[in-house]
Amino acid sequence: MQSSHSEGGNYALLVVPLAAAALGTWQVQRRKWKLGLIEDLQKRTTAEPVELPVDFQELEDMEYRKVKVTGRFDHRREICIEPRSRLESDDSKRSGLGSSSATIGAHIITPFILEDRNSTILINRGWVPRGKVKPNSRPEGQINNTITLTGVVRTTEKRQYTKNKPEMNQWFNRDVEEMSYYLDTDPVFLDADHSSTIPGGPIGGQTRVTLRNEHFSYIITW
Repeated sequence: MQSSHSEGGNYALLVVPLAAAALGTWQVQRRKWKLGLIEDLQKRTTAEPVELPVDFQELEDMEYRKVKVTGRFDHRREICIEPRSRLESDDSKRSGLGSSSATIGAHIITPFILEDRNSTILINRGWVPRGKVKPNSRPEGQINNTITLTGVVRTTEKRQYTKNKPEMNQWFNRDVEEMSYYLDTDPVFLDADHSSTIPGGPIGGQTRVTLRNEHFSYIITW
């Protein structure tokens, strides 16, 4: 009987390192996969801007790619996503509303009528403090002429903690399909880069690119 218990204990001791080795191998594979995603994101975010595709379906595989568009804003249909915190860069500190001490505000989403085709898309012009959400509080920042800007392709946010309320014109998440339906635009959403910022206008360059790499610590543990 004692020998049987001893053999059972030996098997149990053998299972532990095997399981640990398997988990460690899985973490190595996951880390390789995650590093591949990070490398792809770096390539996308640092690549030179391209023209907006004629077929908007191509944008589904172009998130975080920079594209150039020419047209004019339709400020009459402007909406905002709030609350949103401000992303700061050296450029944002020197321009637009960057002198404000506030860090919580909103993103200004404005329909953009394209010059080269019969189409209107959505542009996230950037961040404004709460006191500048209403358009009449920043008239100098409302661009009325035709412009060319660079924007980052965005898709609908995966995690949405609070549902939008279109019937009340309250927006908490970037839901491209829902917003485009409400504003009668094509389902295309771009974050304007920081170079689009003008004095008194929203601060561009508010794209958050987050992809954490936590697997290395697990490999050491296992």
